[in-house]
Amino acid sequence: MRGVYIFLANGFEETEALAPLDILRRGGIDVKTVSVHRDKYVTGAHKVTVAADLTYGEFKAELELEGTDWSDLMIFPGGMPGTRNLAQNPELINLMRLHYAEGGSLAAICAAPGLVISQLPSLSGIHFTCYDGFEDGPVARGGIYEKKPAVADGNIITGRGPGCAVEFGLAILEHLKGAEEAAAVRSSLML
Repeated sequence: MRGVYIFLANGFEETEALAPLDILRRGGIDVKTVSVHRDKYVTGAHKVTVAADLTYGEFKAELELEGTDWSDLMIFPGGMPGTRNLAQNPELINLMRLHYAEGGSLAAICAAPGLVISQLPSLSGIHFTCYDGFEDGPVARGGIYEKKPAVADGNIITGRGPGCAVEFGLAILEHLKGAEEAAAVRSSLML
């Protein structure tokens, strides 16, 4: 496993970031949170402040050390204005496009499929879900909207909203480690 990163911007939806983080770590994934700001402290949409594992500068330094083969998965939580802050970061968006073009996986939940993932050049034929009202961007790129808690299609995993964050995390875990590991974590959560 090369790396899994959850990108946090001020205004992120806390449940959509922290529930998948917890589930992935329970599943043995070395996932790191990355503040897209200069310091590690990021405040969520509901005023919960967390200390990210890395600042964006530290993350970029890791990239330089590891070269282009740096990540298995980039994860984008929703929340406002957090998702908009991610979507308006051209360096992060360019990195996401390059990562996906080279075969890397992406995961986004809530508004992030509509504002972040929709900035890929094409989503032709890709099934996705998102928070109600944010489906227009991906549909305009050829995506196929499904009103489900979580949808995995190829190298893109999407989740619908905060109440679906656990299912989203389990879908990511299944993508990375298989159905058996996801089922074991699901059982340990008593779901």
